[in-house]
Amino acid sequence: MTAVQAYAEHLSRDRRRSLHTVRAYVSTAERLVAHLGTARVPTSAELRSFLAERRSDGIGNASAARELSALRNFLTFVGGEGATPKLKGPRVKKGVPRPISPDEAVALAEDIAEQSAEAWISARDWAVLMLLYGAGLRIGEAVGLTGAILPLGAVLSVTGKRDKTRMVPLIGPVRDAVEAYAKLCPWPIENAEPLFRGARGGPLKPEIIRRAVQGARGRLGLASRTTPHALRHSFATHLLGRGADLRSLQALLGHASLSSTQIYTSVDAAHLLDVYRNAHPHG
Repeated sequence: MTAVQAYAEHLSRDRRRSLHTVRAYVSTAERLVAHLGTARVPTSAELRSFLAERRSDGIGNASAARELSALRNFLTFVGGEGATPKLKGPRVKKGVPRPISPDEAVALAEDIAEQSAEAWISARDWAVLMLLYGAGLRIGEAVGLTGAILPLGAVLSVTGKRDKTRMVPLIGPVRDAVEAYAKLCPWPIENAEPLFRGARGGPLKPEIIRRAVQGARGRLGLASRTTPHALRHSFATHLLGRGADLRSLQALLGHASLSSTQIYTSVDAAHLLDVYRNAHPHG
């Protein structure tokens, strides 16, 4: 058995990490071993070289920070506590409020899912965050879902503010995340019961997710604007940037008036201005 295979078994059997976490951490370990040519603890220079190579692949600061965290975990397994060379994670430039990038959104969800020692809680947190970013739900709407939504279809019926119901399309990764959680949940999921449960079986409170996001943004070096609601903002802004019209976006978000949705046009314009300034030789 190779070191990477033993590591995968350790994560799954001893640490009880979710399948998603095991896959992500093992992929990082495999990349490092391929870079070094063998499974061993690298020097600081070798580790910097590996991370530089990953940055050249196009990963952002959030993913680079998460990659470093996964590396530390693997190297601790290989060489014991303190085996990882001291290396500071990447800094994230702070600026005016902006939606977080897709790279940051996924890194945030992955980091939070990786923190729990229990696979079902890891799957729960991943599913909730995917509903915020992948379906545009408010945090209260996500934790307020009941077992009546199962089995999942192509769309999800969501009850939002003022008890207004809207239909939200479910993309594959979001549907897979919720179904994976439902399979692992240790409590029966009845139609009238909360879908998402706390550690002791009661309804999951939004504050649990807010605290998890706060911890992850600190570990990843993300700005304070990175909140659960920022994931919903990002969902809206990224859809608008890909050509969604305001009326469709209004329906997806459950806004009572179009004026509430129009804020995203200014947010998207601000993002485009940033891109212009960074890319244009006279920006």
